[in-house]
Amino acid sequence: MICKKVMDILEKDYPVKYALEWDNVGLLAGRDDKEVARIYIALDVTDEVVDAAVSNGADMLITHHPLIFGGLKRIHNQDFIGNRILKLIRNDISYYAVHTNYDVCRMGRLSGEKMGFVNPEVLEVTCMEEGSLGIGEIADLTREMTLKDCAEAVKSAFALENVKIFGSLDNKINRVAICPGSGKSVINEAVKKGADVLVTGDIGHHEGIDAVDRGLAIIDAGHYGVEHIFIEDMARQLGGKLSGVQIIMAPVSHPFQII
Repeated sequence: MICKKVMDILEKDYPVKYALEWDNVGLLAGRDDKEVARIYIALDVTDEVVDAAVSNGADMLITHHPLIFGGLKRIHNQDFIGNRILKLIRNDISYYAVHTNYDVCRMGRLSGEKMGFVNPEVLEVTCMEEGSLGIGEIADLTREMTLKDCAEAVKSAFALENVKIFGSLDNKINRVAICPGSGKSVINEAVKKGADVLVTGDIGHHEGIDAVDRGLAIIDAGHYGVEHIFIEDMARQLGGKLSGVQIIMAPVSHPFQII
């Protein structure tokens, strides 16, 4: 199967038009006429991921986070991004990113399913086509729980050893919002929609304490901590649609350790 056909499948499920305006998705390096027999799927394009794609003989690399965001004036081996691009091109690996278009069409719903949400709604609507689509989800719990119990549920749902919590562990939680990745920008929306807690990542000191003062607890599960579900989900979806193509998943590997 040629790369362009894989791209067509991806863009049917996750249209590029749904990506947020600042994003950079689609084919970012390589050939769309490349014959693809093996695809490597990861969350980020690290040196380790590129090396794994090469060593596994991948014809195509698909990641959630784009390697290239802004414009590049030079591509050479003295720059770490340029070096990764060169290695992909030298090994004839076509590289494709599915980022906020996946977030809008799938990530929020998938993370809500992991949390057992019932009758959820979109947290931040970014597109009104074909119903409301957008970033994250929010839902009422079927039973009240404490913030501590909610944090334990997050750890279980996303296979995490720890999370960071802003708020009193005894707080009563009835309404939960979740925004995989970086959730600073949706705090206002979570407050407006009556969430008792926001599950997300990349929350700094000031955002956390200010949210608590506004009545919103925060469970920071890490940017990677929630979004790593992309790898297995994308592998499962493509595996069911691409006959004769081998799908290889990058192992879950958190980018930092807490000791």
